[in-house]
Amino acid sequence: MPCSKQPDYIQALCLLQWPLSYLFIFWILQPLCVCLLFTSLWPLPILYLIWLFLDWKTPEQGGRRSSWVRNWYIWTHIRDYFPITILKTKDLSPEHNYLMGVHPHGILTFGAFCNFCTEATGFSKTFPGITPHLATLSWFFKIPFVREYLMAKGVCSVSKPAIDYILSHGSGNLVGIVVGGVKEALQSVPNTTTLLLQKHKGFVRTALQHGAHLVPTFTFGETEVYDQLLFHKDSKMFKFQHFFRRIFGFYFCVFYGQGFRQGSTGLLPYHRPIVTIVGEPLHLPHIEKPTQEMVDKYHALYVDALQKLFEQHKTQYGCSDTQKLLPL
Repeated sequence: MPCSKQPDYIQALCLLQWPLSYLFIFWILQPLCVCLLFTSLWPLPILYLIWLFLDWKTPEQGGRRSSWVRNWYIWTHIRDYFPITILKTKDLSPEHNYLMGVHPHGILTFGAFCNFCTEATGFSKTFPGITPHLATLSWFFKIPFVREYLMAKGVCSVSKPAIDYILSHGSGNLVGIVVGGVKEALQSVPNTTTLLLQKHKGFVRTALQHGAHLVPTFTFGETEVYDQLLFHKDSKMFKFQHFFRRIFGFYFCVFYGQGFRQGSTGLLPYHRPIVTIVGEPLHLPHIEKPTQEMVDKYHALYVDALQKLFEQHKTQYGCSDTQKLLPL
């Protein structure tokens, strides 16, 4: 049963900043800039548009992270709400680059966000010399102000040029990719461990092309913090979800958690521990033009390593001994 613990109001308000920050950008900041065009302050939005034009390629050239933003105190409240932790099984050498598979997607990927886009769980202390980047939908970086906010946290575009750039400029870089993508969000319901993985092999090809080490990770508790209404594939709602995906790039999920009052239903996530286990990196050869057979070989090795990682830790972090990882 979902945890009925009454939420800490400060932590809950910090969680709400996530959607509120985007609402502020879309419904206040951007309209304000348009309005300023018709006032004596018109140079301000014009200067930003010029900056936007000159800075357009930055999201695909390593971004522009900010240690100040990544260390905001607000992230610690989000960490403590669940709480969220990160656990390493092996050190990552700063002499190499890494491509990390993030599993599962969940509804809002709280674990990946807190662990890799902020310093709330101490990533830099856990993996010294490693610079993390979490990849997300490319079109987010075409939205004024949203792009600045994302880049400041170390988020990068999931496009191949952006990932190629990071993995080919220096060492000690880590790119995290939610391999199952946004479609995996529809699989996110409590007590399930279904991953969309078998047909997703592009990340392995990219790792081979750069000689980057593959790092399997699994976040226990990510699918436990929300309940979701699932719809039959022939229903109108299911078709609407796929239509929404084609327009906006992600699925319209109908989910719920707890409210501010104890025992009430709302949009706050349940208080459930979220633990990200970072596995041992797989050493891949550097092959500029890998064959499909080579990609299949290392993809199979990655899936096997991920399953072993899950099996080693599942009973310690809330899964039953009989529960299996289901890569589809």
